This record gives sequence, structure tokens and C-alpha cells, in this order.
Amino acid sequence: MGKRLFDILAAGLGLLLLSPLLLAVALWIRWDSPGPVLFRQERVGRGGRPFFIHKFRSMRVDAPALGPQITIGEDPRITASGRFIRRSKIDELPQLWDVLRGAMSLVGPRPEVPRYVALYPADLRDLVLSVRPGITDPASLAFRDESERLAGAADPERAYVEDILPAKLRLSAAYVRQASLLTDLKLIMGTLRSLFGG
Repeated sequence: MGKRLFDILAAGLGLLLLSPLLLAVALWIRWDSPGPVLFRQERVGRGGRPFFIHKFRSMRVDAPALGPQITIGEDPRITASGRFIRRSKIDELPQLWDVLRGAMSLVGPRPEVPRYVALYPADLRDLVLSVRPGITDPASLAFRDESERLAGAADPERAYVEDILPAKLRLSAAYVRQASLLTDLKLIMGTLRSLFGG
């Protein structure tokens, strides 16, 4: 209950304080490339229930037809505005709405698309999906440079499935086992430090 109350208060305050920035980014995206401001994608949430995650759109509207679900290095599908908002993680800010509506938490295992969740070992799948997915978690910090790592792989999709995904899953499982409001606050501070170059 305490975690959910904290999520509601923090997400609501964040949306209020960041509203000028959110509006400016939305206008930039509309000016920069044709298509909607927000990108919606099905992810797997708490209890294995699917939900739609929201991000600022950082790629061309036809991006899904032009390449894999993972983003690799200087992906040509990324728009000019998208390069900046992805690097700064501003594209993730609409997920504050997902937190407010109860689909996500500020801190929790990052939600994956169904095709990758299907690869989870059963025991870890049940554990990781026992809590609300989050905007940030230990795996997000450890793999902040995921796109660059994949760019150096001979087969990026295979590298993600065989190397990165299992490592992220182990970190997510470890988080769930020891999660508390204190660990969440530490992860939020760590995320802010990484965003601002600390």
C-alpha cells in the first residue's frame, strides 16, 4: 500500500511539474516527423496480464515493418527528435501516466514484449511478474548502453536473447526478492544521477 501511494503521489507530481516539458516535446515530435506523438506497445505486466506501455514516439511510424523490435546503435529508423529524447530518456516520461493508472510502478522490473516473456524460465517468470513492472530498475541502470552493446554484436537479436535478456532477468529477480521503499528510493536516485551524468 505504501509503495502504491508513493507511486501515485510521485507520478502525479511529476506529470504536473513536467507538463511544460511534455508539451514542448510533443510539439517537437509533431513538427519533426509525421505520425502520432505517443507510441503504444503491448507489454506483459503483473500476473502476466498484457497492457499497453506509452512512450514519446522516437522512430518513424513504419519502423516495425523495417526492422526488429530491439533498437541497435544508430538505428536509421530513429528520427532527429528521437535521438535526443532516447539518449536523455525523455521518451520514457509518458509512463508516469501508466504509473498513475496502476499498470506500472516507478520502480520495478522493466516490462517486456510477449515474445521475450515467453522465453523466461518458469520460476523466474512467476517471480518477476508477481509485481508491477517499473519505469526503472537495476537492469535498466546496468544496461543503459544496451543499444550500443547490441550494435557491436554479429547477430544482435541472438545476443539479446542469449546474453542480455538472461542477465536482465537475473537482476530483476534479485530486485523483487529484496524490494523495499528504501531500495526503490536508492534506485530512483541512481537513475537520476545516471540521467544527469553523475
